[in-house]
Amino acid sequence: MSTSFGRLLDRVAEVVLAPANAAIERHVLHVAKITPGEAVLVVGERPALGRHTGSPEHTGLDDASVDVVLSVNDVRNWADRRAAFAELFRVLRPGGRLVLSALERRLPVSRHELADEAGAAGFTDLQTWVWEPPGPGGLAAQLRALRQ
Repeated sequence: MSTSFGRLLDRVAEVVLAPANAAIERHVLHVAKITPGEAVLVVGERPALGRHTGSPEHTGLDDASVDVVLSVNDVRNWADRRAAFAELFRVLRPGGRLVLSALERRLPVSRHELADEAGAAGFTDLQTWVWEPPGPGGLAAQLRALRQ
């Protein structure tokens, strides 16, 4: 990409050691449709963009303070998914987007069950699909949802 924001996305991909992880992160960023100036909350360690939180259950952020929540290969580490989805819903602004991506074989439940859990927390327009990133890692499950 030739824009400064595009170069930022390129740098995000460069910091990742494994090419498959870089492809997954670029895919997630594309799906999230992040635009310059949006407040992004990253759950877990990657991608290297936005504010990070180690705990999706207790972000410490104000209500309706972020535009996009991203989680890449982290949902399996969530101690309490119900509490995490409730907290992520709370910190998203109306119209905000939640995008989760994880290797399907490493999900704690099916991607459809994750969508149901997100819906129970109040998220709408839930979409889930699988995507095959390059490399031997297997299928990556994707979940996109909105806070109305």
